Amino acid sequence: MLKSTLNAFTDINGVARAAAITGTVELANLIPPTVTYESRGNLLIIGEAQQLLNVADQFSALNSVTLLATDSNTLDIKTAHTLYYSQTVTVKGYLGAFDVHCPIEHETNALETNLAKIAIGRQCFDIVLDMTATGVINVEIPAAGYYALGQRSEAQISAKLAALVEDLPAMIGTFDKPKYFRLNPDLCAHSSRGVKGCDRCIDACPAGALSSDGVAIAIDPYLCQGVGTCATACPTEAISYALPDPQITQNFVHSVLARYKQEGGQAPTLLLYGERDTAAVIKALAVLPSSVITIALEELATVGIDTWFSALAYGAHQVLLATNTTYIPATIDAVLTNELAIAQNFLTELGYESDRICLFDFADSANFKAYESALITPIETALTGTKREKLFTVLETLNQSSPLQPTHSTVAANAPYGSVTCKTDDCTLCMSCVAVCPTRALHAIGDRPGLLFVEQDCIQCGMCETACPEKVITLEAGFNWDWQARKADKLVHEEPAACCISCGKPFAPASMVKMLTEKLQRHSHFQGEAIRRLSMCEDCRVRDIFEKMEQDPQSQARL
Repeated sequence: MLKSTLNAFTDINGVARAAAITGTVELANLIPPTVTYESRGNLLIIGEAQQLLNVADQFSALNSVTLLATDSNTLDIKTAHTLYYSQTVTVKGYLGAFDVHCPIEHETNALETNLAKIAIGRQCFDIVLDMTATGVINVEIPAAGYYALGQRSEAQISAKLAALVEDLPAMIGTFDKPKYFRLNPDLCAHSSRGVKGCDRCIDACPAGALSSDGVAIAIDPYLCQGVGTCATACPTEAISYALPDPQITQNFVHSVLARYKQEGGQAPTLLLYGERDTAAVIKALAVLPSSVITIALEELATVGIDTWFSALAYGAHQVLLATNTTYIPATIDAVLTNELAIAQNFLTELGYESDRICLFDFADSANFKAYESALITPIETALTGTKREKLFTVLETLNQSSPLQPTHSTVAANAPYGSVTCKTDDCTLCMSCVAVCPTRALHAIGDRPGLLFVEQDCIQCGMCETACPEKVITLEAGFNWDWQARKADKLVHEEPAACCISCGKPFAPASMVKMLTEKLQRHSHFQGEAIRRLSMCEDCRVRDIFEKMEQDPQSQARL
C-alpha cells in the first residue's frame, strides 16, 4: 500500500522519492537473536466476581480458566467454577510464566501463596486477563500475555473481550520474539566501586524490563518490548538497539537521501515514524509535499539526537518525528521530549530554526510548509564512530557556518554534556574520582601527581562528585563549542610529589601525606616509627616493617 501511494506521484520530487525509498536496500540482521515463550493456555482472569462469571465460559477453548475475584461478594455466589478471592494480588512475569501470589481469603490462615500451584497444580499461569479498573501490573507497556481492560466504556470492554475470545486460543504453543537490545557492561556508567551513577536507562523503560542490583544493570529480554528508549537515553552506548543496529539505520538514511538527490529530488524533508503508524503516514502522504521522505522505524524512539543531526548533515532540510500522541506512553514521550529539547537547544544556540528537528502531528499534514534550504552542504560519506562522536562531528560542521558562532551553551541539567569544577585548595589528589569515572574523562597525569579532564568524554553521571571524599568536585552541565578545547586534556589540579624519606622516590601527592600525618599522628597505632612510614613509598614501608620484625620478633603485633 505504501509503495503504490509513493508511485502515484509523478512530479520530479515524487519520482525521486519513490526511487529512493523503494530502491534503497536496508541491510538488517539476517538471523537476529531471539527469546522463546512457551504457553500451555492456562488463563487467569482477575476482576469482580460477577464480571468473571459472565466471561469465564467464553474462554473454554483454553486449557484451563482460573477466576480470582477482588471484591468480597463471593461467598454467596453459587457457580460451577472455582472462584478464589483476594484483595491483594501480585503478578509478575510474561507469557507462559506469570507468577501470581496472593492470600486466599477463603482459607483459614489466609497466608500469601502461589495461586497457580493451588488452582492448577503448576508454578505459574500462562496468560492473565486483568479486568480490574486500575490494573494489577503497573507498567505503561505490559509484558506479552498480559491483557488489561482498564477503565473503558462498556462498549469498548465488550469489543475488547470479543477480540480476546477469538485471539487467546492462538496463544498456546511456542513463540519466538527478537531480542531487541545489546548490553555491554564494560561501557555502563550506572555504578562503579559501590558508587551510584547514571540511571537514565532505568528511568526510560516503559515496560519495567530494566533493573539494578546496586552494582549492574540487568535487562529482562522477556519483558522488553523493543521501544528503544533505553538505548536512546544511554550516553555511553552500553545499551544499543539491535534490530536493526543504529549504524545500519543511519547508513540507510544516508543512502536514501543520496539516492533522492541523485534522482533529481530537491529540498528533502525526512519524516521518521514507527511502523504501527504506517496507515496514518499513507493518509498524510496524500497532502504532504512530495519532497517529504518517509522512513519507517521499529519504534520512533529507537533513534535519537545523533541520527536526527546526521540526517541534517546528509542533506535533509528538516527532520520530522511523527508521534501518535493518542498512543505514546508517558515514559516514551518524556524520553523523546528530553532528547528533542537538547537537539532544539543546540539548533537555537547555533542560530538555526529550532523546528529543523521537531515533532509532527499527522493532523497538521495539510498545513505543512517545508524548508527550501539546507543548513549545510551535505556530507558525502556516512558518519562512523560512537553516537557521541557522530553528533559532535555534525555539531562542529554546523558551527562552522553558524550565524552565531557560540563558544559555550547552557544545556538541561540532565543532559549528558558538561564539565567538572574542583576546589583545588582542598583536593588531595586521592584519585577516587579517577577510579570510578566510566569514560576516563577524569584521569591521572601519570608521571607526577595531577588530575586531567577531557570534557568531550564527560557524560555527567555524577560518580566523581559522589566518590570524592573531600567533596571538592562539582558537575557543570554545558556544551563547549571549541572542539579543540573540548577534546584536549585539561589540567584540573597538580602539585609537587612527596618524596620517600628513605629512598627519595616520588610516591604520592605532598598534600595527601601531610593530611594523613596530621590526622593520624595522635592515633595509638601511629606512634613512634609507624608515623614515619606515612612518608615512605610502599617498597620502603614494607622493607622497614620486616626489618623491625627481624630485629624484635615481639614487635609484630605492634607493627
